[in-house]
Amino acid sequence: MRHPIVLVLCCADLFVLQGCGGSGNSSPPPQIFVAVSPSTATVMVGYTQQFTAGVTGSTNTAVTWSVAGSPSNGTITTTGLYAAPPSVPNPATVTVTATSLADSSKFATATVAVQSGVSVQVLPSSVTLQVNGTQQFSAKVTGMTSQTVTWTVLGGSANGTIMPSGFYTAPAAVPNPAQVTVQATSVADPTQSGAAIVTLTAPLPSVIVNPNPASVAAFATQQFSASVSNLSSTAVTWQVNGTTGGSKQFGFISSAGLYVAPGAVPTKSNGQGDSVTTTVMITAVSQVSSSVSGSSTVTVFPANQNLQAGAIALGSSGGNQKDLQTSGGMTTCCSGTLGSLVTRGGTQYFLSNNHVLARTDQALAGESIIQPGLIDSDCGQGADNVVGTLTQFYDLETGPSPKIDAAIAQAAPNAVDPSGNILYLGATTDANNVPVPGPPTAGAGLPETGALVSRAVAKSGRTTGLTCSGVFSVSTTTSVQYQKGCASGPTFSETFDNQVAVNGGGFSAPGDSGSLIVTQDTAEAVALLFGGSDQETVGNPVDAVLSYFQSGGNAVTFVGGATHAVIGCSLPTAPASATLRVPLSAVAKEAIQRATAVRDANAAALMSHTEVEAVGVGASWDNPGEAAIVLFVAKGQPRTGIPASVDGIRTRIAEGEFFAERGLRSAEQSAALEQATDATQSVYPISEAEFARAKAIHQAHVQEWMSKAGIQGVGIGSSVDSPGEAALVLFVIRGVAHEAIPPVISGLRTRVRESSRFRAGLDDRTSRSSCSSGAAGPKTPKAATAPATKK
Repeated sequence: MRHPIVLVLCCADLFVLQGCGGSGNSSPPPQIFVAVSPSTATVMVGYTQQFTAGVTGSTNTAVTWSVAGSPSNGTITTTGLYAAPPSVPNPATVTVTATSLADSSKFATATVAVQSGVSVQVLPSSVTLQVNGTQQFSAKVTGMTSQTVTWTVLGGSANGTIMPSGFYTAPAAVPNPAQVTVQATSVADPTQSGAAIVTLTAPLPSVIVNPNPASVAAFATQQFSASVSNLSSTAVTWQVNGTTGGSKQFGFISSAGLYVAPGAVPTKSNGQGDSVTTTVMITAVSQVSSSVSGSSTVTVFPANQNLQAGAIALGSSGGNQKDLQTSGGMTTCCSGTLGSLVTRGGTQYFLSNNHVLARTDQALAGESIIQPGLIDSDCGQGADNVVGTLTQFYDLETGPSPKIDAAIAQAAPNAVDPSGNILYLGATTDANNVPVPGPPTAGAGLPETGALVSRAVAKSGRTTGLTCSGVFSVSTTTSVQYQKGCASGPTFSETFDNQVAVNGGGFSAPGDSGSLIVTQDTAEAVALLFGGSDQETVGNPVDAVLSYFQSGGNAVTFVGGATHAVIGCSLPTAPASATLRVPLSAVAKEAIQRATAVRDANAAALMSHTEVEAVGVGASWDNPGEAAIVLFVAKGQPRTGIPASVDGIRTRIAEGEFFAERGLRSAEQSAALEQATDATQSVYPISEAEFARAKAIHQAHVQEWMSKAGIQGVGIGSSVDSPGEAALVLFVIRGVAHEAIPPVISGLRTRVRESSRFRAGLDDRTSRSSCSSGAAGPKTPKAATAPATKK
């Protein structure tokens, strides 16, 4: 009974198995996928691109290729090689399709950017122009033989116009926006263009001064004009070297632009120890906008450099006809000043320096003296006249004491004004307000006395014309450097005694050697200018010069007339008198502290002087950079023996009518009190008694100090720390170490004057190619060039 039951169950199991597996043996068809590579491409017109297709899900991997919009969008082969059309289609993006042969509903695409082979570049690519400005543009077309383009300004005529040549003209007003696009389009392929950006700006305001540059004779006038653009007013303010209305030193200018040149050619330091001539800047500043201005460069030249016709006036360019040399294809020549006229035994002679007339000991009597000098006649290639012959000169290296740098040349018949007139030295002016030539006072000139210290003097020389200053020191012993030959030869030094030093580097410049220094108020001869530094001019006293050339009983005297004032020094264009200013900041803090300590320790004694109202500290005027105890003294009160120094600290006296503060004052309080004092002059007069006192001390110590390193001169001048007192002036060489200079030597205050090395040879030089030929044409006066090794 059990076996049939079992069979039934087995059959049931077999039935189930057969029912589960009857249809499971038939799977759904696989999905087909198509992919195209590359999926994106950029193809230039006329070029090809190979595409490939990958098919998955079917054993049939074949595809058909097509290009949408073909053939204008390009064609493709059965192998997938796409060929771009000959021109860029519109739109320029083309679709390439690969369709499965196994299932046409299955496909893939790739996008192709069709580009032209043409590109256009505009040059310049950017520019900034003012309104109404112009700019020439150019276009460079690549990928095409034709370079022809069409030009347009985007935005129309409001943004400017452009010609077929690419010449752009900006509009009359700045558009909004201010950046404009200039476009160049290829004619061969109008789809291709290049552009440039133009930034437009409003016109800039400007001031233009005419004439520029300009050359103006000393004391002469020049009318300047100012052209003002793009400002609401044309009004300007006129300046000379930055000073409204000008100055005595550089010339004056009116509100209408009329410039009056100074009598003295302006100078500056050349950084090598010489004062050389320089130019003047005339500036017109807009009264609407002070930041807008225009300028003109002015060269001031003296008549002293000109070739003179007929009988010449003195103070003019001149020298030895042989004062030149040729080396390395260049000719170098030197000249100076024919300073004055002297007479001996009824014969008239030019007076100048040895190194101007006698070529620094190298000349022979009888050599020709010419006017103008070689540097003003193109080293002899231009016009000049023989005006005399060398007669006699002091030998610089072997001559007896007192040493001088002087020579005389006999004047040729009718070659010189027999009255001895010197350019600009007259007492009157001509119709143009230019000083007429005038002679010095006839006779032997002024002897050395203490009265010469601070005496106002003048000179008329080849390079700087008429200059005016004051005597800085007398009885000056100084060592001066020379060079034999023009721009060559060995150097040597000579020591001169009893020399006259004139204040200010601007009093002379190279080329002024040989000038006669005279007093401003009487035109009396004082010294023969021969050398100096960038701070002083040095001259031989005239009594020593004239004495040397005396022959037997025939004395030498100046050809001249009656005493008279040199009017050029009193004109508005005369150089300003020098004043002294030493800022407190120039003195080391430690020096001020020490001076304060000494002042405090001696306060009671210093305040005990009845004329002293306050005692402070500050800078010394006699030795700039050194501290001093400053005693504020009531003006007009008698002095009660204020010491020249206290414990090694100099004292300085400051006079005033009224001082708001009394007692001990700090450095800052002292500086404020000094505002109530008179402007400090660089030189003060001294009495004959003070001169005599100083002379004795000078004689006792001059050799001692001249033997010390860094000291190049010792003279007698005035103290500035104590006006009215004499001072022993020690001239030190800038940059050369020297021992400390005491504030007092044998009871006499000392004054320190630092400058470049004293050099003789305030003669000028110039060079020219020795291959040049022919006479020079009409000469234009020019500023002198500085000598390389002289002065």
